[in-house]
Amino acid sequence: MATSSIGPGFLTQTTVFTNQLLASMGFVIAVSLILDVIAQLNVWRVIGVSGLRGQDVANKVFPGLGVVLAVLIVIGGLAFNIGNVGGAGLGLNAMLGVDPIYGAIVSAGFAIIIFLFKEAGKVMDRVVLVAGFVMIFLMLYVAITTAPPVGEAIVRTVWPEDLGLLAIITLVGGTVGGYITFAGGHRLIDAGITGQQNLKQITNGAVSGILITGIMRIALFLAVLGVVSKGLQLDMSNPAASVFQLAIGDAGFRIFGVIMWAAAITSVVGAAYTSVSFIRSFHPFIEKYHNWFIIGFIVVSTTVFATIGQPVKILVIVGTLNAFILPLSLGIMLIAAHKQSIVGTYKHPKVLTITGIFVVTIMAILSVYTLINNFSTLF
Repeated sequence: MATSSIGPGFLTQTTVFTNQLLASMGFVIAVSLILDVIAQLNVWRVIGVSGLRGQDVANKVFPGLGVVLAVLIVIGGLAFNIGNVGGAGLGLNAMLGVDPIYGAIVSAGFAIIIFLFKEAGKVMDRVVLVAGFVMIFLMLYVAITTAPPVGEAIVRTVWPEDLGLLAIITLVGGTVGGYITFAGGHRLIDAGITGQQNLKQITNGAVSGILITGIMRIALFLAVLGVVSKGLQLDMSNPAASVFQLAIGDAGFRIFGVIMWAAAITSVVGAAYTSVSFIRSFHPFIEKYHNWFIIGFIVVSTTVFATIGQPVKILVIVGTLNAFILPLSLGIMLIAAHKQSIVGTYKHPKVLTITGIFVVTIMAILSVYTLINNFSTLF
């Protein structure tokens, strides 16, 4: 889940909004993390206890609703994956000077190889684990190198100069919106970690996934803040890359390439795996050959990127639009949490229900508000 959310969009969104909000971005990150944890705990506990994937839970809440949810998530996952494949190409370009298109194709081939293994799930787990550690280590190194004004960041996290509503919506959408909040939950189902007897592991996994993304987000925020607080101007055609280059020079650009590639390739794997998991139960043929459907998903994403391309702005737009899916998917899970036909004897904590309803309401209102007020900026 964590490596699925930490992709090119994650790097781009965090950099763009930190450049705009400066130290107040700390407040945005803190609020978004709270909303993320509430959303993910509600979703993971319901699908984990029931042992049902998101679309199957939705169909039990209301027949046909699972199909609607699956369509929305697959479309969003495909849009994100086009950016992920493009990010992998940019990562190889920064690391080795490879043409981004060729880099994207090679990276897609690497992702496809994972799903050609008989034990694809275990291989996927290993790859994303190693890549995740590499990303976090390098990001923390760069954050320390830029010497950011940590004191000001702490103050503005509590007392911001700008609330950054669009940033909050986009960050939440990019972390637990669309397919991402189901990524780890569906992986646990496939690994057989379901039922009330595994509730502690499911809960710990949900929280730790968000905390990992939080560490990465905070490290990137501090790295960007350290650069822009010195009066240096970011190159907005590739803002994340310019942070690393301004911080450490050419070596920084190479480090960015490693982080970007690791973030992108794990997100390619996560987006393809989770998106296809939303249609697996619709037909026995898809269930039997789901790995080939995942490979097809990656091929389509790569083809679209190679022929059309993917500008930086789209990554921010998709993150914002993905936030609209969250109120629907979380609302469905909250209803399911109190249906005995779905969760059996499980009793959903009242605090999660109340805070979950709050997140559904606030995300629905803020999503509409920010879209109306920032429509011209987004599009």
